[in-house]
Amino acid sequence: MTAPAADDDTLPLSARWAAMTRASAERTVASGPALLQLAVAVTIAYALAHFVLAHPYPIAAVTVTLSSLGLVLDARPRRVAETAVAMTVGIALSEVILLLAGQGLWQFAVTVLVALTVTRFLSPVPGLPILAAVQASLVSLMPVPAGGPFTRTVDAVLGGLVALACTALIPRDPRRAARREGLKFFAAFTAILSSLVTVLRIGDQHTAELVLSRARGTQVLVEQWRGSLDSAVAIARISPFLRRHRAELAELQTMQLHLDHAARNLRVISRRLSVLGDGHPRPELAELLAAVLSATALLGQSIDRPELRPVVRQSLVLVAIRLDPRVLTPGQPFAEAALVLSIRPLVLDLLAASGMPLEEARRTLPDITT
Repeated sequence: MTAPAADDDTLPLSARWAAMTRASAERTVASGPALLQLAVAVTIAYALAHFVLAHPYPIAAVTVTLSSLGLVLDARPRRVAETAVAMTVGIALSEVILLLAGQGLWQFAVTVLVALTVTRFLSPVPGLPILAAVQASLVSLMPVPAGGPFTRTVDAVLGGLVALACTALIPRDPRRAARREGLKFFAAFTAILSSLVTVLRIGDQHTAELVLSRARGTQVLVEQWRGSLDSAVAIARISPFLRRHRAELAELQTMQLHLDHAARNLRVISRRLSVLGDGHPRPELAELLAAVLSATALLGQSIDRPELRPVVRQSLVLVAIRLDPRVLTPGQPFAEAALVLSIRPLVLDLLAASGMPLEEARRTLPDITT
């Protein structure tokens, strides 16, 4: 059972506080590696700027390091570099304006406008111009440091380099986030499959309409899983500690791609069932989809246990060879055959997700062209 929602006003106050405390603890534990990475990185950046470069107040080094790494799941090097560059550009532009025009109200306004405009031109990410403008504002308002012009730009460059180095050398093990997002997707996917099996067994039209609504929500989970995998792959390319996992991550990317297609096909099946509206049970199709559900549950377990994938393929092949509408729905209306035809691409995508080449997976399906 899932924990009660912390914002449910129908729960007793003690239960709401318990749920909030539990959620806070889980959030903090999940962010533990990121918090440690941030603390180490910012300490290194400060030490290098203060003790090696002799900058007494290396604020830019600290802020650029913290903002570049952040607490987001997507800690891929490109995102870290984009953030660091945007902030460094804002600081450098501010220092140029400060050097040419000095400090003052209109200089401050020009500094903010220029920082926003230039970084918006350079990057499509809407949050980066704001970060650049914040840094530019600080430089424009604070006294010039003892090191002279562009001292803070040097600190910003240093902070960005430290952030990138820590992404590679003190990684957050992004495989954990990818695993978590993958399991969330599989939980939703198998729950929908299970409901569709029930619909086919008892012909419950109301449940079919509810399942369609839930199936439409799987795309968000697909995108979250894709983002976490992309981040993991990008970090594994530069991290000596994660490089050995690149093949494993590539397999998971292939799985995610085909499961994205499978989720779309699941929505098609849900839509067909919701519009049939006859309330008739379909036990044979229910049995086939139950076998697909069992194989999909194993596929989800294979994120941690890849040795299960051959078993998944064998189970799905046994389903695939039976997906012939001429055999399953002889003499039935076209809507019945269309339902079988909509299950075929779902099984095809699941076979491909389990590691079977797509062309080989297609050959497992009965030929219906003759």
